[in-house]
Amino acid sequence: MNISDPIADMLTRIRNASRARHDDVLVPASRTKLAIARILKDEGFIEDFSEVAEGPRSFLRIQLKYVGRVPVVSGLKRISKPGLRVYAAKTDIPRVLGGLGVVIVSTSQGIMTGQQARKGQLGGEILAYVW
Repeated sequence: MNISDPIADMLTRIRNASRARHDDVLVPASRTKLAIARILKDEGFIEDFSEVAEGPRSFLRIQLKYVGRVPVVSGLKRISKPGLRVYAAKTDIPRVLGGLGVVIVSTSQGIMTGQQARKGQLGGEILAYVW
């Protein structure tokens, strides 16, 4: 099946699985999704992730994180979409919930958080907000 926005699909799968209190979720793998999963793990939004090969296709198995029965990920929002790309200069990278959330930015140096992009003085495409 062809998906027009694979990043939005990944974020939606994580959102739905966490609301349904699943332990993990399978997402078709790509380098971009792997980089986003690495950021989510480093920032403490997910427990862990691993790449699983099932036949000719590979998937990311993302283990969700909970505090008691409440999911750590309370919100995910796709910002730059295929129909409307959103870019920000190094001085215009937004903050999510006053710094409590994370901005995921695609820069010329790779996919990173907004804080890392500001520190490296890099602008780029604002992929998503996570809080």
